[in-house]
Amino acid sequence: MNRRFFLKSIASLPLAYAVTHTPATAFAQSVPFPDTGGFRSLFPSLPAAQFAEADLIRLANGAGASLPGMSSSPEMLTDDKDQPLRNERGEVTLTATQENELDDEENFGIPAGYTYLGQFVDHDVTFKADDGFQLKGQSGVNHRSARFDLDSLYGAGPGLQPFLYSADGRSLLRGRALTQGGRPSASFDHPRIDDVAVIGDKRNDENVLVSQLHGVFVSFHNALAKDRPDASFAELRQLVTWHYQWMLLTDFLPRLCGVEVMHSLLPAMAEGRGPNGGRSQRRLTADLRPGDMPLEFSDAAYRYGHSAIRTIYRLNTQMTGSADEQSRNPAAAGRKFIFAAVDQAGLNGHRAFPKEWAIDWGLFFETRAAMTVDQIPQGKHRVQASYKLDTSLVNPLAFLPEFSQSGGQGATTAEGFAKPKPGAIANLALRNLMRGQASGLASGQDVARALGLEPIPDEDLMVGKATVNGLTQNLPITAYGDSFRGQAPLWFYVLAEAQYTWCARARVMDGDDLAKNTLPGHLGPVGAQLVAETFIALMDLDPDSVLHAPHQWQPIYGQELRFGMVDLIRTAGLG
Repeated sequence: MNRRFFLKSIASLPLAYAVTHTPATAFAQSVPFPDTGGFRSLFPSLPAAQFAEADLIRLANGAGASLPGMSSSPEMLTDDKDQPLRNERGEVTLTATQENELDDEENFGIPAGYTYLGQFVDHDVTFKADDGFQLKGQSGVNHRSARFDLDSLYGAGPGLQPFLYSADGRSLLRGRALTQGGRPSASFDHPRIDDVAVIGDKRNDENVLVSQLHGVFVSFHNALAKDRPDASFAELRQLVTWHYQWMLLTDFLPRLCGVEVMHSLLPAMAEGRGPNGGRSQRRLTADLRPGDMPLEFSDAAYRYGHSAIRTIYRLNTQMTGSADEQSRNPAAAGRKFIFAAVDQAGLNGHRAFPKEWAIDWGLFFETRAAMTVDQIPQGKHRVQASYKLDTSLVNPLAFLPEFSQSGGQGATTAEGFAKPKPGAIANLALRNLMRGQASGLASGQDVARALGLEPIPDEDLMVGKATVNGLTQNLPITAYGDSFRGQAPLWFYVLAEAQYTWCARARVMDGDDLAKNTLPGHLGPVGAQLVAETFIALMDLDPDSVLHAPHQWQPIYGQELRFGMVDLIRTAGLG
């Protein structure tokens, strides 16, 4: 059968047939994975927080210069009168801080690649088909296994979805070869049909960064398949999964939640053993069952990563931009904006992006050198930092492509920004705030009390950037509406808590503004506990996870007990 005709005709097939015979991008949300369960609250006795819709909109969008809101103003090219420069269609031109200068929003504790690793992980354990806006309390099905089993990579396996695999049934298929600005690389795109990615979860093609990160895991699996020619697919999958989980517990989570939190939950790590060296110490998630997914995690705390997204990224050092870009907008030349909020090429997904866009992972993870302030003068050669965890999202996230109009008359505002589709919410901050209310989440203050913590006072829950300027310019959440008095949306509270801990350290720190602005940060007590304990609970409840591996098992790559994302990239042949 012609594969194009095959894809277009699957809608007429019975679901039971379609699930086992069609590309995962079409029916990933319908595959009946083991232990598929629902979303449930960790605090069912706490009252649901209710906020005025106008206040949520004001918090997400702002109301003029005095209330900038969570979607920060874009950096634009301006003339000598500080007015935006516009093209012949009246659209503004986005720009950015020069690469050899400090961007005061950068977090020198977490390289930029971990932002998209977090997105990849989210797609591995959660998928809410109804988008969450109709959920109430514990309702809703999670169309993922709630296991860190890489089902977003493997789909239903070579037996049910052979089109994801090579003929041997052991290695994963790759698409066209990619280059770094024309220079050969070891990176590949997804296999595609009519630009549609043939992968285990269509969301891993949402942007170019998570798309190629998916490819890193494909290459890691294939490297292990080559190293172990006699291993079965099941053996390879377990080996890949255990390395992946080890990396999450010993590299990703300590950076995000802090070493102390990880040691309190996994005492074996504090004693110099691996995470599988002893029992975990969980209390918040003690009542979770296999397949359960905490709403406080999925609809609030784990959405921390939206604040870490940068406006612009360098994919590789060979891309320099056109001569016109170098002259007119040198700070952005050679880099790409996360989304094309205006008429510029962005890192939008669900398409076959230019083959010259292969990512140099040394610019996203510390594969060549540690990410330090001393790297800043290196400009385009330095490791890019994620943005700080605070109550500010970059401007392009107010114009999510999936929910915005594209092309045609009337599709953009006078400034050239995309308008939302009729009836859609394109502002990510507003989507998160409304999602939390629809899910019936308790306020951040009530969750803090339930964890035995003193809530942060209203006047210290600030809206804006975690920067030196923000220390004096940010306004408290109560400035955005009376319904926030004494209660804050849990998602906002998690970000405000991270910002509060950063601000407290910056205020007492000796040194100049540079030293303060480069102070690293991570999640605060509530956010860290919700995220770290959920990760560990899901692994505890999975009898096949690395926490149930033999105590003597340790990664076969990396060095001794150390196996982080850098080691995974190097093993994959990409760093």
